[in-house]
Amino acid sequence: MFTEQRFLTVYSGVLTLVFAVTVLCSFSNRNKSETFDQIIVHRINIVEPDGTLRMVISNHAQLPGIIVRGKEQSFARPQAGMLFYNDEGSENGGLIFSGRRNEKGEVVDSGGSLSFDKYADNQIVQLAGVDDKEDKFAGLIVSDNNRRIWVGRDEKGDATVTLMDAKGKKRILMEVKNDGTPSLSFLDSNGRVISQLPSPIK
Repeated sequence: MFTEQRFLTVYSGVLTLVFAVTVLCSFSNRNKSETFDQIIVHRINIVEPDGTLRMVISNHAQLPGIIVRGKEQSFARPQAGMLFYNDEGSENGGLIFSGRRNEKGEVVDSGGSLSFDKYADNQIVQLAGVDDKEDKFAGLIVSDNNRRIWVGRDEKGDATVTLMDAKGKKRILMEVKNDGTPSLSFLDSNGRVISQLPSPIK
């Protein structure tokens, strides 16, 4: 028969052991990564420890409008994708994509875009490709308030490199037309060609 003192000693030892095992298991679970074969979600928000939004991965239905300093402004987007936010919680770029047919069976909103913005300002770099009933182009755009550089294919199928001035006006145009004809043109601030290679045939 256990004496009362011995019973209490054993009892306290068992409780201590159970507590230690529980703490160790809890610590192990908190530091263990979990692997999933598949996750099905509508939207994922990535936030900082203080709750500041840094990235959203979302379907079309739940893709947010424009968020500036944590406040959302309504803005219709036909795409799904991933949006990036700066330290203030303001949008500063993203990867968006879409593609659907309207009631007439026409392809609309088909394409994608990867863009990066100035700090809480407009886009400065965009890689975009669109091919639907209204627009057909693909290329790289560099901006500084106004568009400054375009490298890509336009809606006519011409391959072009266009350099613009600070006001966004074309000043140098290098292109190879859809039929294979190459040219290099220099333009004034009014868009008039002042020099061209090869020289136009008179």
